[in-house]
Amino acid sequence: MSAEAPTLTKASARPGPVVHARPKPRRRRLGPGKPVPYGWAIGPLLLLALWSAGSAAGFIDARNLSAPWTVVSTAGDLIAEGRLQSNLATSAERALLGLLFGTAAGLALAIAAGLSRIGEGIIDGPVQIKRAIPSLALIPLLILWFGIGESMKVITIALGVFVPVYIHTHNGLRTIDGRYAELAETVGLSRTGFVRHVVLPGALPGFLLGMRFAVTAAWLSLVVVEQVNATSGIGYMMELARTYGQTDIIIVGLVVYGLLGLISDALVRLVERKALSWRRTLAG
Repeated sequence: MSAEAPTLTKASARPGPVVHARPKPRRRRLGPGKPVPYGWAIGPLLLLALWSAGSAAGFIDARNLSAPWTVVSTAGDLIAEGRLQSNLATSAERALLGLLFGTAAGLALAIAAGLSRIGEGIIDGPVQIKRAIPSLALIPLLILWFGIGESMKVITIALGVFVPVYIHTHNGLRTIDGRYAELAETVGLSRTGFVRHVVLPGALPGFLLGMRFAVTAAWLSLVVVEQVNATSGIGYMMELARTYGQTDIIIVGLVVYGLLGLISDALVRLVERKALSWRRTLAG
């Protein structure tokens, strides 16, 4: 006897209700997002556009602020005469020497103060006092000590550089986890090995942050010292132009200073991005 095939009733053949899945709520991005290509140039380009528009419309008096095309023409004349290159080379030499000496002093003092309580007691107090005294306020005293030659200019720049390097490197050393020191003692690392494998890598983020402030301080100090009885340099060229009311040359000098600061900061940030590529931050 064969089994009867199941019969489908009208109710069972009717399709069930269609259930629509709710779309998942879109997650909001709280971070700044992906880096914008050449985003660093947006602000300067907007400033240049406002400057050009104001000059073209006559809102900006050319006697007070020369138009951008006048500044470009003047820069071309200075380059053709060789004055801009010569003064730029002198300024760059002063800034680099001051940056080199100031960075070396700040790094050495930070390591000495960060690895020893006695060193911290001896070094940190005077550095904090120096931090409260602007380097430019020391110029009269430095002139008495070193005269008005190149030594005074380089030392003034170095004094402006070493404080941010010291402050941020010392802070980086103090934030190193103490368990790394205990581990180094357990595995029998020497003092040199401890500095090489623990101290320097741990202080690197703070040191690079200090370098960003240091390069800015170097150019700021350079602007002032080159106007103290200098016979060459971008600051001397601007001071000479002020005497004759040549605002276009003054603007050329300011643009050069601004470009030097922007380029040097970008180089430090590039080194920071490469050296600290293991960090995940909002900067991307």
